Amino acid sequence: MATAGRSVEEQLAAADPFSRVGKRALRALASAAKSVEHAEGHRVIEEGGTPLGFHLITEGEAIVEIGGTERRRLKPGDSFGLVSLIDGKPRSATIRAATPMRTLFISPWVFGPVLEAEPTIARDLLPMLCTLLRDAEAQRS
Repeated sequence: MATAGRSVEEQLAAADPFSRVGKRALRALASAAKSVEHAEGHRVIEEGGTPLGFHLITEGEAIVEIGGTERRRLKPGDSFGLVSLIDGKPRSATIRAATPMRTLFISPWVFGPVLEAEPTIARDLLPMLCTLLRDAEAQRS
């Protein structure tokens, strides 16, 4: 997903978690998001760690590690941290910048009030969360 020249709102709308979210709610999320740079090798989140927010990769790549084993790579347009953002539970994986990386970041302290002001976001996220749950169940069997 090319992100150069796209507004924060457009980048969020193109991302899977927020593709069903309405324009008004997207504007609220976009105004809450901030751009963060991560150096190559930086551990953005730590498996088992405190949830600190949602990240949407806009530039660069990241490595997903579970139990110290690389599971997959993330690229621009991919995101991480949504489930922990919602449920506040510890992180299920470590995410490390494989290259210099930039993300759009939404903290739980900002997401909570936006969710209260725009409750349609929760409804719009349900199909994606159900897909995550089904995928996790399929991997277990």
